[in-house]
Amino acid sequence: MSQIPIIGNGDIFTYTQFEEIKKRKGIESCAMLARGALIKPWLPTELKERRHWDISASERLDMLKDFVKFGLEHWGSDQQGVNNTRRFLLEWLSFLYRYVPVGLIEVLPQEMNHRPPTHMVCFYCCCCDFFLIGTLFLMPSFFVLFIFWLQ
Repeated sequence: MSQIPIIGNGDIFTYTQFEEIKKRKGIESCAMLARGALIKPWLPTELKERRHWDISASERLDMLKDFVKFGLEHWGSDQQGVNNTRRFLLEWLSFLYRYVPVGLIEVLPQEMNHRPPTHMVCFYCCCCDFFLIGTLFLMPSFFVLFIFWLQ
């Protein structure tokens, strides 16, 4: 008689959590990542290599640039394409801001809802900040004028 495959699910954010779920629930090799992969897009690589992996800020910025580039290639660079890309970029940023670099957290591995002390970092959790980040990628010339105006 064949067995029904079991797929792990729920708040996987590090490879150690994946290993714990595999042992606890008798899962052989697969799990759904969901929020963990939205917050840490490099999570599949972390699971494959079985290590905590903290990518640099420039690598995270390159991911955002690639996201915008792929969005504009897919939806087009007309106004509708820019609007669609912005909409999905802002949605993704609402997850990405939750990532805390390893140097700022006190205990490894980081849990899904861990945050550093407020005196250490300022989070971009305001929708205006998300909009400015989106503008940086989708309308760079406007962003330069805006920064000049702020000074």
